[in-house]
Amino acid sequence: MPVDIRRHFERLYPDCQIVAIEQLAPDSGATAAATEKRAGYGVPVRVSLADARGQRRELVWRTASANEFGHDRRSDRVAAIVQSYEDFAATPGHIAALDLGFVGNDGTLRSVRDAGEPYLITSFAPGSIYASDLRRIATDRATSELDLARIEALARYLAELHVPISDGAVRYRRSIRDLIGSGEGIYGIIDGYPDGLADERLRAIEEQCATWRWRLRDRHHRLARTHGDFHPFNIVFDGTTPTMLDASRGGCGDPADDLTAMAVNFLLFAIDDPQAWPHGLGVLWRRWWADYFSLRDDPALLEVAPPFFAWRVVVVCNPRFYPNLSAAGRDKLLGFAEDVLAADALDPMWAEELFR
Repeated sequence: MPVDIRRHFERLYPDCQIVAIEQLAPDSGATAAATEKRAGYGVPVRVSLADARGQRRELVWRTASANEFGHDRRSDRVAAIVQSYEDFAATPGHIAALDLGFVGNDGTLRSVRDAGEPYLITSFAPGSIYASDLRRIATDRATSELDLARIEALARYLAELHVPISDGAVRYRRSIRDLIGSGEGIYGIIDGYPDGLADERLRAIEEQCATWRWRLRDRHHRLARTHGDFHPFNIVFDGTTPTMLDASRGGCGDPADDLTAMAVNFLLFAIDDPQAWPHGLGVLWRRWWADYFSLRDDPALLEVAPPFFAWRVVVVCNPRFYPNLSAAGRDKLLGFAEDVLAADALDPMWAEELFR
């Protein structure tokens, strides 16, 4: 698609004429030496303008290119450009950032330099949030036929969602890197804990997860379409039909992410009331794994699950998210995560020990 740079600059600088447009190489002063830089994060274009008196103005138009260095999603590239616009202005002695915008589908450049925070408008999903089901089950200490139908519907949804994605080495490694090191991943969630709360345990969990990254990063044959934040506050039920909210993290990753994101909540909602487990949330925990594996064959899922499970445990144990979780409950959940990380796989049967 041709990009109409010329028209945009004519609107920005109506008293000037464009006299030259040329691409800038990432290392135009180098030859084929060992230090020659062959690639950057975009291909800048120099635009030369002149006013009626012949005075020149040299500007650069920049875009961000897709690559495996955390720029593979369009949202990454948007974030990088917006951050550059803000950082350039705040850095002494820096070139000036003069405009911010998007390339339209018709090739035109559209400025958003006067905009503030972004927004998103979505449709509305009628029904009840699935977390309310878990609260009811915890209170009643029992499941109903509707609960079993809904857990099967969720397992079926994931089994159908988790379509393999070929040629996914870059995207799978990105998902594992995000799991460990992103602000919403293990490192970021741990940094959000109050200082002094389980510091040594969290540090050990973090170190174990970093080791797990190297066990997972080359399993790119496991890359599949995923939801990315599949927990009961992101699901609305109308009868037995679920509607999803807030899909995240590029829509792809390891299926273990989605399975553990939901499963940890069955533990969370029962951890402070063990009587809610045997005939209530424990039933859902057992059916969750059984239903999914009956619908989708994935014998390696439990082998790769430990760091995903630990991540979700660290989330629900963080007082920023669940301030009313008891200290004893937090201790049990963190202990379970530690045991799972130390093992070669997640064994769902181990959860029963938490409620004996």
